[in-house]
Amino acid sequence: GSSPVALVHDFCRPFPDSLLCTRYLVIGTMMAVSRAVKPGQAFARSVQRQAVVGSSRAFGTRSADPAAPRKGVVPKEVSTAEEAIAAHLKPGDMVFIQGIAATPNPLVDAMVDLAKKKEMKGIRTIHMHLEGKSPVPDEEAAKYITPLSLFTGGNLRAAVNNNWAEYCPIFLHEIASLFKKQIHTPDIALVQVSPPDEHGYVSLGTSVDCTRAALQHCKASIAMINKNMPRTTGDGLVHISYFDTIWKHDKPMYTVNPVEPSDIEKQIGSYIAELIPDGATLQMGIGNIPNAVLAQLGNHKHLGIHTEMFSDGMLPLVDSGVIDNSRKITHTGRTVTSFLLGSQNLYNYVDNNPGVEVLECEYTNAPSVIAKCPQMHAINSCIEVDLTGQAASDSIGTRIFSGFGGQVDFLRGAAMSDGGKPILALPSRSNRGDPRIVPTLRDGAGVVSTRAHVHYVVTEYGVAFLPGKGLPARAKELIKIAHPDDREALQKKAHERFGAKVL
Repeated sequence: GSSPVALVHDFCRPFPDSLLCTRYLVIGTMMAVSRAVKPGQAFARSVQRQAVVGSSRAFGTRSADPAAPRKGVVPKEVSTAEEAIAAHLKPGDMVFIQGIAATPNPLVDAMVDLAKKKEMKGIRTIHMHLEGKSPVPDEEAAKYITPLSLFTGGNLRAAVNNNWAEYCPIFLHEIASLFKKQIHTPDIALVQVSPPDEHGYVSLGTSVDCTRAALQHCKASIAMINKNMPRTTGDGLVHISYFDTIWKHDKPMYTVNPVEPSDIEKQIGSYIAELIPDGATLQMGIGNIPNAVLAQLGNHKHLGIHTEMFSDGMLPLVDSGVIDNSRKITHTGRTVTSFLLGSQNLYNYVDNNPGVEVLECEYTNAPSVIAKCPQMHAINSCIEVDLTGQAASDSIGTRIFSGFGGQVDFLRGAAMSDGGKPILALPSRSNRGDPRIVPTLRDGAGVVSTRAHVHYVVTEYGVAFLPGKGLPARAKELIKIAHPDDREALQKKAHERFGAKVL
């Protein structure tokens, strides 16, 4: 007569961290549990995530979970960013910085200023893409601070390529393991959060991604409380007592307004839209091409979202009911993402909206989780593709441009999904007129997506389908979608390599 929740709870009580326990739970009782705890479904969803991310227990650095209040602990409130940083920063420290739209720029600036003033050598920062000024805005700062970039944005490219900063290639779903396995243990975490609610809980807002894991495994944390940070639901709730120092500072959120796609991007979007059936689940990477795809989906039905990044292009489809998440098996009826980047309209939409869950990227980007999404269509871009299907996405030759991000996570997960399609999209030529389908990748370029990962390649000239094809047949497929003025040279190179099979 016990409820499924009670039975599972009693079974798991002796060993809460056991993956065996969670595996039994997921396989045997997921559907019953999810029904039993509606409408919130929080227990079922946390159980599903535990099967992927494992134990959340920290290595003795902080309490077991950021949502667990620390009894008797009241964070020190300071009046300036400089005071907050000075209370914790020491030479040789590693500093985690929350990224993307949530980058706490005033705290970063204060760290840079203090490191210069006190000549604090050996400071390292670790983070995903940051907005605003970088931790090494000039050569003087580079004497004291060395960023370790897990995804390189425009503000850090020059620093990485002139060796003021370092680039770490890593799959997005594996970033949390850097902290959990103590490969890196931040001495300080700098984050930006919403104001606390009546129970003392703040929200990590637009960027949960790897931030939650960093908070769990850091030695000290500083929170900038900003009333303009949207309060998102999911994994981003943190009790205010979890922080050592807080600083209240209101500033506008970093925004990126949608840009009208070019004619080439619209044509690419049209080809991709034809590949997407009703009921599909979508992941969109960064850039104009994903927005061009979304603009073509107005006549589709029952689309779902399971992505690493949620942006403005999805909002019209939500408003029109095209995106309703009704066919998803996990998180039915809810949009799932790991971070957000867009306009103020986007941030207003997600504020206190239980229909959008912002979760840890260790979960959202796990290929095994992605594979459970029905008809998962993952749409990403790259810098260039060679005639065998290898894709360079993080570098232009030896020059680092971005990072792995979630591209491989989602290409693999979509390939494993029933009815899924992993799609790479790119214009046939760069803005400078350089071919982007090439005989071989540029010298020094890193392969992000291997030949085996790449299934569909789309340009403004069509769709190349590569699975099951040998290298000569792949070359023929890719030459068909190259720029017409590049095809003769590509054909010649392919013939030199593969002989008459490409004729």
